[in-house]
Amino acid sequence: MTSASDHTPRPEHSPARPTLPDGRPVPLPTGPERPMLESWLDFHRATLELKCRGLSDAQARTASAEPSALTPLGLVQHLAEVERTWFQRVLGGLDLPPLFEEESGYGLDPARGLDEALTVWHREIARGRELCAGRPLEATGRIADGPMAGTEVSVRWVLIHLIEEYARHNGHADILRERIDGTTGA
Repeated sequence: MTSASDHTPRPEHSPARPTLPDGRPVPLPTGPERPMLESWLDFHRATLELKCRGLSDAQARTASAEPSALTPLGLVQHLAEVERTWFQRVLGGLDLPPLFEEESGYGLDPARGLDEALTVWHREIARGRELCAGRPLEATGRIADGPMAGTEVSVRWVLIHLIEEYARHNGHADILRERIDGTTGA
């Protein structure tokens, strides 16, 4: 049985923060805006990983909340695509192909397990951090395609959007995980 290992994403550039008993970093309650935003994003990234911890590949592929086809593995893949899109494509201006067969990331490849998807996700998080390091919150990038094509967005906007995106999908992960094996919380 393959299970998600503990690779809780943590910012490489910040000092150790207090953690919850489950290992997630506590978001900063005070301080400058950027570290606070980044701490909330790290918290939500760690929450997604926590929701996957201990799942076998078969469980990670389980669409447990019918009629939705959403799976924990699909969520990890989708959020890897989200990280790539907003940090590398939009803010970094890079022309990169999708990571997975389906641009949304939700499609499952029978050969890809949860550990592989988590590794890809971690790589995208690290690359996004590299591209944004030292860029002010007011720095901008441009959305290349989709319904908002051509719109200029700031680093601040992207950080807030990703916090929202992870929070929403962590709610989905809560439901999926509870239906898969009864695990609740976090």
